[in-house]
Amino acid sequence: MLDATTLQILTESAKYDVSCSSSGSRRANTNGGIGNASVGGICHSFTPDGRCISLLKILMSNDCIYDCEYCPNRRSADVKRASISPEDICELTINFYKRNYIEGLFLSSAVFGSPDRTMELLTETAIKLRKEYHFNGYIHIKGIPHCNDDLALKAAKYADRMSYNIELPSEKSLKLLAPQKTKNSIIVPMQKLRSAQLYDKENKIKRNKSIPAGQTTQMIIGASPESDGQILRLTEYMYRNIGLKRVYYSSYVPVVQSPLLPAKPAGLLREHRLYQADWLIRFYGFDVEEICGNGENLSDEYDPKCAWALKNMQLFPVEINTAPLEMLLRVPGIGAKSAYKITEARKFGRLDFDNLAKMRIVLKRAKHFITCKGKFYGSGSLSSIKSALLLSGAEEHNEQLSMFSEPTTALSALSGEL
Repeated sequence: MLDATTLQILTESAKYDVSCSSSGSRRANTNGGIGNASVGGICHSFTPDGRCISLLKILMSNDCIYDCEYCPNRRSADVKRASISPEDICELTINFYKRNYIEGLFLSSAVFGSPDRTMELLTETAIKLRKEYHFNGYIHIKGIPHCNDDLALKAAKYADRMSYNIELPSEKSLKLLAPQKTKNSIIVPMQKLRSAQLYDKENKIKRNKSIPAGQTTQMIIGASPESDGQILRLTEYMYRNIGLKRVYYSSYVPVVQSPLLPAKPAGLLREHRLYQADWLIRFYGFDVEEICGNGENLSDEYDPKCAWALKNMQLFPVEINTAPLEMLLRVPGIGAKSAYKITEARKFGRLDFDNLAKMRIVLKRAKHFITCKGKFYGSGSLSSIKSALLLSGAEEHNEQLSMFSEPTTALSALSGEL
């Protein structure tokens, strides 16, 4: 029988992993089962400390054999320990689902016993949910570094999504802060899971596909000295070579004391800038070299797109009625959806600033970089443009999403439009 104290310890310990989001899964449902992860995905929101409130987010155990400096559950930490069986997790998931508390499961664990034993029990839980409890809902499993590849590939057949958290952006930092982990113990399983996905796609396998919702990962920002440029290069590599769905950035907070770790938190602004740059790489056609140099950090003053535009003023202004889509995507104040709207609308007539306002283009930014029918309403000098963009940025409130956010705030933050 699962007691409340055990549940509190294991759910509290799980909140530091932020690499979960809506599923995007296309797993086929089984007849007579319960739950659904395929049609609309998982409805979710994030509380200020990073927990996804629509998933049962729990550790199987927090009794870890590893001693990562940054981890609250590390071997040498003086914390209450607890573990839970696959059967108890299954019962908890089904009972919470039937009460409409959750729509899926995010299952992770500290490494207890051995990496293989831990991964075996995580996989056993997913198999029980699918086969014995006929659960069709979303399952996200956290991969265990150094476990046998066959175990991870087996888990991938029952999970919608898996995540191997890279945690720190370089091998050097891993050796210093997480000596039991290596870059290969994280990257190689990601690559093998990607190969399994491609195999299923090439062979048109429709049922029991490997991780139909893909992979994610998490990096801790500010616990080690890597620059934003180095972080973004690793991010770009994982998107383009491993096919990750998302890279999550977790701003370092000193929840444990260690002489090897910074005494102060990294701050949310740096995390926010990395998410903005991440969006440019995924949806706006930017290469990381355009956004941030290898040893550089992103600007505190300007978002990454504005910073790029200010460095490339020779390319502006662009005429809104003739500029190609690739260039519209690079105009500050024009988001990805808005750029496509512009290309469609101008097929039926020439656009002016009133048309753009109706499309909800952020003209207080965009006007400095565009003309409409040859007319320009922006500032005339670089210094005045910089001042205007700073003022525009100061009016925005960049904060982590809350389950109580007003609809307009939530939509703006979720869209990622710059």
